[in-house]
Amino acid sequence: MMLKVDARGDACPLPVVKAKKAISELKGAGEVEVLVDNEIAVQNLTKMANQKGYACISKKVKEQEYQVTLTVGEAEATEEAPVEEENYVACAPAKKNRLVVISSKTMGEGNDELGATLLKGFIYALTQQDELPDQMLFYNGGAFLTCEGSQSLEDLKMLEEQGVEIRTCGTCLNFYGLSGKLQVGEVTNMYDIAEQMTKADRIIKP
Repeated sequence: MMLKVDARGDACPLPVVKAKKAISELKGAGEVEVLVDNEIAVQNLTKMANQKGYACISKKVKEQEYQVTLTVGEAEATEEAPVEEENYVACAPAKKNRLVVISSKTMGEGNDELGATLLKGFIYALTQQDELPDQMLFYNGGAFLTCEGSQSLEDLKMLEEQGVEIRTCGTCLNFYGLSGKLQVGEVTNMYDIAEQMTKADRIIKP
């Protein structure tokens, strides 16, 4: 089964939203062909395909028009007339290392109760993103969030199940008497924390 989606002129994230909707309508194996008018949309569709495990082929049809074909399930790509190699757009953009660093039990400055609520909401919001971070590092007061009693454990476990690496400073766990209470992720050390932060392409610190 083949479905076609015209997302030309649509701003991000509509091309991805429309593609996902079409994929859900396949109800099994098949192909979704998406037309877009910019390379950013091509990259976003490719990232979504990589995350979901779909085969992805993209090509430049003409100026400001690209065709992205997503193959779902066991469907085979349809035969197409040969297209010059230079017309193809790479379907595997370089992977970026996105790192979220949490060093406190609260988010922002001011009221601690509000800050705790904001941080809980931030972690939940991460679970709803199409593009998840690769790693999350917790140190100092942030160590409480990965341990027994944390209101964010369910969300953090969900992120871990989706491939996000979660690491908590062992020195911090010992200092706060949290050794043995870690409930998600693994224990790490300051050398590893420094290494991961220096290697990261993007560091997000709420």
